[in-house]
Amino acid sequence: MFEKLAEVEELYAELERRMSDPSLVNDMSEYKRVHKQYSDLTEIVAKFREYNDTDRQVDETEEMLRGSLDDDMRDMAQSEFDELRAKRAALEQEMKVMLLPKDPNDEKDVILEVRAAAGGEEAALFAGELFRMYMRYAEKRGWKYELLNSNETGIGGYKEAIMEIHGTGAFSALKFESGVHRVQRVPVTESSGRLQTSTATVMVMPEVEDIEIEIPDKDIKREHTLSAGAGGQNVQKNETAVRLTHLPTGIVVTCQDQRSQLQNYEKAIRVLKSRLYDIELQKQEDSLGNTRKGLIGSGGREEKIRTYNFPQDRLTDHRVGLTIHNLPLILGGDIQHIIDTLVSADQAEKLKQEVA
Repeated sequence: MFEKLAEVEELYAELERRMSDPSLVNDMSEYKRVHKQYSDLTEIVAKFREYNDTDRQVDETEEMLRGSLDDDMRDMAQSEFDELRAKRAALEQEMKVMLLPKDPNDEKDVILEVRAAAGGEEAALFAGELFRMYMRYAEKRGWKYELLNSNETGIGGYKEAIMEIHGTGAFSALKFESGVHRVQRVPVTESSGRLQTSTATVMVMPEVEDIEIEIPDKDIKREHTLSAGAGGQNVQKNETAVRLTHLPTGIVVTCQDQRSQLQNYEKAIRVLKSRLYDIELQKQEDSLGNTRKGLIGSGGREEKIRTYNFPQDRLTDHRVGLTIHNLPLILGGDIQHIIDTLVSADQAEKLKQEVA
């Protein structure tokens, strides 16, 4: 590992020299490439240099302890020695994680879909709560989001809702949210007070650029319908809603929340490309037999990943055995602790695979 880190530091120094070359600004594409590579390496090089500095201090303190010291000085030196060794071990672990292969999609924006599954109106209400939870989480992170399509029910639920989330590291944070989310509670629609179990599915996909995937026009069936606006005089009379059917796969995408037909079409195409891209990723991972197949799971919709138990005010993530309380806070978007736990578990699994 340390040989690799030394090579990374050497490359970083070379990139630093190139960045200071005045002739580089004459080639903007090359300048951007070098600058990005330089920026990508800055954090790990800083960590490696901090490790080397700490390692030097460990050696110096150990040498001091071999000398003749009075009791007070020896106690101080021993305490410092123990702290430095713990810091060095922590830095080494951090560097191991930083050297793990990066998911090329981690820094991308995402398209997030929530759909009501089993449970009728209660499932739709739960889907709405999940959708708003992710909106609030995005707000807490300072990310922007944009509603692409929604199919609301009469009492505040969603049969389906789709949004784009724009923010650095959005896919990295949200990719483990894909799967089946289960809720256990007495529904507001239940007059007898019986506990009911309902489910909603979440799908998180990296948003792809046009250059990453192309869809021939012949593979798309395009239809226009009236957008579902408010009733009375405010109902939209124009056929602004766009429905796309990808003929080879049968995937259907509808977008109606933009003002014009063209805007809805552009959004629908982006959703369709992300779905096709996600399918291709799943195929690649199936052939490799690893990556998201470890502790966290593949993120497939068939997986029951989490239970929200309202009578016990408890959330359980079944993949990592995490149990926490305070569902109102969680549904208010306070889910960073859950996400950090999942990311850490994924990193630990990857480290285990690297060792194997």
